[in-house]
Amino acid sequence: MYLIAGLGNPERKYEGTRHNAGFAAVDALLDKMGGEKLNETKFNGAYTKLRYQSAHGLEQIIVVKPLTYMNLSGNCIAPLANFYKIEPEHIIVFSDDINLDVGRMRIRPSGSAGGHNGLKSIISSLGSDKFGRIRVGVGMKPDNMDLAVHVLAKFNQTDEKIMKEVYDEAASAAFDIIDNGVEHAMNRYNPMKL
Repeated sequence: MYLIAGLGNPERKYEGTRHNAGFAAVDALLDKMGGEKLNETKFNGAYTKLRYQSAHGLEQIIVVKPLTYMNLSGNCIAPLANFYKIEPEHIIVFSDDINLDVGRMRIRPSGSAGGHNGLKSIISSLGSDKFGRIRVGVGMKPDNMDLAVHVLAKFNQTDEKIMKEVYDEAASAAFDIIDNGVEHAMNRYNPMKL
């Protein structure tokens, strides 16, 4: 069983912002699964249970968007993982990354939060950093802009088109991790620039 989580903020006003790149990647993944919806609300999140025909057989996947706001994402993911007895190594998290250009992705099997409060919360709540993460580049903030303003801003039209492709690739990368392992996905997707 796998848990795939996208990080973001739940209110409608945050839709389409840089900080909600994780939510957008979950939406792309659900589209690839035939337009599935998050139909349960529990564990501080909106989630659904899906079956995925992987290279190794039928896998059950729980897909979730925490409803806790970014900085408390672990308050959703850890209880959900504990309830379904999902090991950290079977958790994949989509998040935004301001240190990557728009059109880039970085996949890692574990590691520090890299200054990302959502990932920091998950590491703290799980008591482990050994979960996969697919970090989606949203571009660096301009020197004269506050970080909060940058991450809560929407993309311009050009970048928005690129991001739609990146979300689609991020969803494919999550399936690649399940099918072939995180190292394979890293080799395939980390060098990519859209």
